[in-house]
Amino acid sequence: MGEFEQLVLLALLRRDNDAYGMEIRQEIENRTGRQVSYGAVYTTLDRLERKGLVRHRMGQATPERGGRARKYFQVEAAGVEALREVRDTFAVMWEGVSLR
Repeated sequence: MGEFEQLVLLALLRRDNDAYGMEIRQEIENRTGRQVSYGAVYTTLDRLERKGLVRHRMGQATPERGGRARKYFQVEAAGVEALREVRDTFAVMWEGVSLR
């Protein structure tokens, strides 16, 4: 799993596992200080959904969005497990490493 995929999953979990693209983007930008495009977030969400790591549901249509509904995303159990595996792998690799 790529670094940005991890950031998107973690941002979703930080947003109580229910957020739409702009909220995910803001969470990543606020926590990392990195500029993130909407396109990068939605492309990554689509890829994570194809992998079975997230799913979406449609919200209510709103007048502010011209009658369009928002897509809200949630991390699936497989996504949580993938994050655990990445975290555990890096923890093992960091054991005994000293950056001098």
